[in-house]
Amino acid sequence: MRSKVTVTPAQLPEVLLHVAVVRPVFLWGAPGIGKSSLVRKFAAELGLECVTLLGTQLAPEDLIGVPELVGGRSRFAPPESIARHDPYCLFLDELNASSPEVQKAFYSLILDRRIGSYELPKGSIVIGAGNRAVDNALARPMASALVNRMIHVHLTASARDWLTWARESNIHPWVLEYLTQRPDHLWSAAPKVEESFSTPRGWHMLSDALHSFGDDISDDLLEVLAFGTVTANHASMFKAYVKTVRHAYGLEAVLRGDACWPSAPQDRDLLYFLAEAFRARLVKELPHDKAHAPAAGKQLAHRGKALLLELAELSLEIAQMVIAADDDGNPVLPAWFLVEVTRDLPRLVAARA
Repeated sequence: MRSKVTVTPAQLPEVLLHVAVVRPVFLWGAPGIGKSSLVRKFAAELGLECVTLLGTQLAPEDLIGVPELVGGRSRFAPPESIARHDPYCLFLDELNASSPEVQKAFYSLILDRRIGSYELPKGSIVIGAGNRAVDNALARPMASALVNRMIHVHLTASARDWLTWARESNIHPWVLEYLTQRPDHLWSAAPKVEESFSTPRGWHMLSDALHSFGDDISDDLLEVLAFGTVTANHASMFKAYVKTVRHAYGLEAVLRGDACWPSAPQDRDLLYFLAEAFRARLVKELPHDKAHAPAAGKQLAHRGKALLLELAELSLEIAQMVIAADDDGNPVLPAWFLVEVTRDLPRLVAARA
């Protein structure tokens, strides 16, 4: 299931507060963006225990229970994990990854809040969650009867929300600062092959591993950790970023003229990282309209053209990457700046053509 309307992690609690208390909710989202942790946090803020049932590990009898004789009549005894006296949050994680038989067993629990003769305590809430088939995750089609029993909310990753959380959650400074500079690297779509890809969960795992090793971790081990947790391109950029931290070699120094672009062959990854950061800075800070540009914007444009010329002397390909259009062929830098680059740096533009 896909939707053009999404909510961010910061928006989700308010949605759940007004929706989950009256109707069951199903939370859709890509793997690793924090669905489970957000539900547990929401339940805790309401003062409710969060009871998690993992759809992929359930059989129908785990929900409806087993028959027992009471007064000469048989009835199903619901499992202890569900049959509770106090209100709680029933979290049905990976619901759409469960078998069709298990999904059927959820029908009455989701719609009527009941299993056999047992009814969820008043004040309980039911929240389901699952990945999407488009993310190459384990996901089975849900019957229309089950889909129609829930309100569907689509969660999207938000770098702003994650960074706000990370600053208060002991995320390693390298990870925090890198994603502050490159928030677009927080998440990437799941690949069609079995390899690491970037998610908030992946960056959190990398942070935990870095805390365990300490800041004196070797470059080789850093490479193992980065490539084992996030997208290969992001891992390469992160490794280069750490090199700038260790050698006090940052983009700010290059912009001020205190340092030059790294030219040593062994620093090719560092050069690429700095060029990527340079492109992101131009995209973020160059004004769209030169006529109303502040002095700082005009100064950045002037310095930017000089740095592009220097970069082209080292690597024409990387310099072209800085001014390149997006994947759809649309310019990402202001048109007036590209016109000036065409006029002042004809070699760079001619090479692109």
